[in-house]
Amino acid sequence: MNNTANVIVDRYSESIHESLNILVVGATGGTGRATVEKLLNEGHNVTAFSRSANELINMSDQIITINGDVTNTTELDQVVKGQDVIIVTLGISENPMRVRICGAVRTPSNVRSIGTRNVITAMRKHGVPRLVVQSSYGVGETRGLLRFVDQLFFNLILKPQIDDTERQEIEIRQSGVDWVIVQPVHLTDNDSNSFPFISTTGQTRLMKVARKSVAKFLALAAHESDYIGKSVAISG
Repeated sequence: MNNTANVIVDRYSESIHESLNILVVGATGGTGRATVEKLLNEGHNVTAFSRSANELINMSDQIITINGDVTNTTELDQVVKGQDVIIVTLGISENPMRVRICGAVRTPSNVRSIGTRNVITAMRKHGVPRLVVQSSYGVGETRGLLRFVDQLFFNLILKPQIDDTERQEIEIRQSGVDWVIVQPVHLTDNDSNSFPFISTTGQTRLMKVARKSVAKFLALAAHESDYIGKSVAISG
C-alpha cells in the first residue's frame, strides 16, 4: 500500500463506524461473496442479490438474500429502495474460451453494462447516493497501461466482455451518483488477509490479486469518501 492508502485504512479502522444498508449485486460470484462476508464482519446490513442469492442465507442474521435477475428492472427497483450504498460485482463466470467461441450460456453478454445501467436508474429513483463497481484493469483510464501479453488475451479471448466493461464504465461516469470504479488486475482465489496495493494513477505491483483483498477495498469504498469520482487500480 502507498502512504495515502495507509492513512485512509487507519482512519477507517478507527472510525468503526456507522452500520450501512448495502446491496451487493452479483453477490454469489467470487468477489461478490467475499465482499458480502467482509461487510457482514464489519456489522453492515447486507442485501445479497443474484440469481442464486439463497446460497448465502446462512452466512449471518444480518443478511437478506434475494434471488433475482439484474436485467429485470422491477426486481432491481424493489431491492435498491432503502439502501445507502450499492456494490456491483457483475461478470460472466463461465469458461472464457467457450464464451468467446459459443457465447455465454447462463449470463447475458452485456450483463455488466445493462445491469449497471438498471442499478443506476433505480438509484436515481430512490435517491441512493453511492455506487461502487468492480470493473477491470486495462479498461477506461488504464487501457493504455496493459501489458502486451494481457492486451493479446483481452483482444483474442475476452474482447466481448471487455467491450461490455468499457460500456459499463461509461454508464457509471455519466450516472450523476457518487461513484467509485474499482479495477483489479487478474483475480485469484488465494486466501489472503492483506489489504491490496491501490492507486488512482494506474500504478500496480503484482499483476495478481486475491478476491478477498479486492473485497476489502470494496468494503472500504462503501464508507470512505476519498475515492468518490475516481478509478482505482487494485493489485497484489
